[in-house]
Amino acid sequence: MKTSSLIAAATLALSLCGLAQAAEEHKGHGHDDKAAAHPHEAKAQHGGVVSVVKDTNYELVTRAGEILLYVTDHGKAVDLSGATAKLTLLSGSKKEELTLVPGKDALQAKSDFAVAAGTKAMAQVAMKGQPAQAVRFSVK
Repeated sequence: MKTSSLIAAATLALSLCGLAQAAEEHKGHGHDDKAAAHPHEAKAQHGGVVSVVKDTNYELVTRAGEILLYVTDHGKAVDLSGATAKLTLLSGSKKEELTLVPGKDALQAKSDFAVAAGTKAMAQVAMKGQPAQAVRFSVK
């Protein structure tokens, strides 16, 4: 066997061992502990649907006549002063675009748009002094 082939085989074997060890270390390190939940395990705090972008949780809540978008970072509410957001709702052939404005504790808009299961939503959210983030939701 050539030396280069031997080195490549050894490198591959060591890489696979490292991946197996990392997977083993990942097991049981707080997945059962709600306080240690990972962002991909974000839970709705206000009864909406949650999407996570760059460790920021966005929760879309639809109620009769209004739509709310809560924003949290590691469980803490984000300062929404100066924030802007555009929300596009797609349901079947219907499309509605809304501008969300900062409210008491969420970005919000008044809307009579019926948001049903299967509705898709896409938000462009910009916090004061930061570039906009694209956030996608699928209402269940």
